[in-house]
Amino acid sequence: MSPISLRRRRPVAGYALIGSALLLIGLIYALITTGQSAAASSPSPSQQAQISQGRAIFVEECASCHGLFAQGIPRVGPSLIGVGSAAVNFQVSSGRMPAKEPVAEMPQKPVALNPQQIKALGTYIQSLGGGPVTPSAAMVSQTGANPGIGQQLFVADCAQCHNFVGAGGALTYGKYAPPLTNATPTQIYEAMLTGPEAMPVFNNTTITPQQKRDIIAYVVQTRSEPNPGGFSLGRIGPVTEGLVAFLGLLLFMVFAALWITAKHGKSHE
Repeated sequence: MSPISLRRRRPVAGYALIGSALLLIGLIYALITTGQSAAASSPSPSQQAQISQGRAIFVEECASCHGLFAQGIPRVGPSLIGVGSAAVNFQVSSGRMPAKEPVAEMPQKPVALNPQQIKALGTYIQSLGGGPVTPSAAMVSQTGANPGIGQQLFVADCAQCHNFVGAGGALTYGKYAPPLTNATPTQIYEAMLTGPEAMPVFNNTTITPQQKRDIIAYVVQTRSEPNPGGFSLGRIGPVTEGLVAFLGLLLFMVFAALWITAKHGKSHE
């Protein structure tokens, strides 16, 4: 038997062959993935123009609170690296940002930027560290959504803060759950994705995209539903109804006491 055949029969030669094959596969995979990531990370000229525009808007409108590079400023504004364009679109399109001063709950104000500026700002923040992207029109479409399932999900996950019909309510430490009566489907979807203020994050694993559309369909449907009891009283719930009933009964008792007193005085005279 030749010396080459003897070396091939040794176990070390088999291990060396397997190791060489694995190393070759690893190198090929690294080359492929590196090329794909480089192609994905390099923005197109139009995206680069949006990023530049968004950067200019950020420096002018946001850097005083969030830092020159969106790194955040302690006790002033949080870091925006990794929040994604969805958080930017929600906060700015609803008028919460840019904020005049930090408060417990950012109030809604007239929108300061136009849609093109908001999109450019979101593209810039998205380029810093990724994060949830602004949902497309198809993602928030209510076509095929089930409001019945949406009601069940809303009652289980949202009604504790936003009330059963999305009328909002007070929370602790000066915060509150805002009403959903004027929120757009895109803003509702983005709020579930990003968890603004005191709201928890409901990612696509916790609540699937289809379930998000079901919830949006239920919220939108409640806006056009009539109030079978007459006055809606803000549609806040039994607390408001009980308060109105209590005050009405108290007022009736006061007038009844005045009437009885006046009648008793006349009869005494």
